[in-house]
Amino acid sequence: MDVSSRLAALPKDAAHEHKGGFNPYTNNGGTTLGVAGADFAILAADTRMSDGGYGINTRHYTKICKLTDKCVLATSGMQADTLALQKNLRAMLLMYEHNNGKPMSTPAIAQWLSNTLYYKRFFPYYTFNVLGGVDDFGVGCVWSYDAVGSHERCTYTCSGTGQQLIQPLLDNQVGLRNQVPTDKPLPFTADAAEDLVKDALTSAGERDIYTGDYVDIARIDANGVTFSKFELKFD
Repeated sequence: MDVSSRLAALPKDAAHEHKGGFNPYTNNGGTTLGVAGADFAILAADTRMSDGGYGINTRHYTKICKLTDKCVLATSGMQADTLALQKNLRAMLLMYEHNNGKPMSTPAIAQWLSNTLYYKRFFPYYTFNVLGGVDDFGVGCVWSYDAVGSHERCTYTCSGTGQQLIQPLLDNQVGLRNQVPTDKPLPFTADAAEDLVKDALTSAGERDIYTGDYVDIARIDANGVTFSKFELKFD
């Protein structure tokens, strides 16, 4: 019996079971989030980089990239595409500063990031970005993105493998969804936002196997960018 006869004798599904394919993407996991206040922004991300499955490549991979003294980018997704995107943005910002004699403003960086992602829409960067900082008026701002550049300025957002766990918490505690209104809501300070970010990522680390080890936190205000770190669970 020749090969064609053998294939014809197989069930239809079995005859086409082994197909060649090429997938250039791997999701290396991780969670990022951003919260904006009246005169500050807090961005945070865990430091675990997984292999796309149950393995851990490193526990010390930072997902936060300082772009200027007023702007920080946090990125989850594929590590190789993250590095390529950061390299592209840094080169563009350096050229802009040389040509104009000043760093690019945070809203302009937000738009340029959207343009960069959209330009690659037919073979996109497999990255999920949160951009934050303060604008020209000193007001805190955060932008959320999808992989092809659709973006929105918002008060809070998150991305990555722990998004479904953290977004409801932010909706309730920052967006005050389903809360009883009060006459005088408490002021939302930078310290309170940082504590909330720590609680959110600690909670996500309990359930999401791709979120863990450490958390990098960037606080952006009129004085610049301040970094801090705290531990999550290691298992």
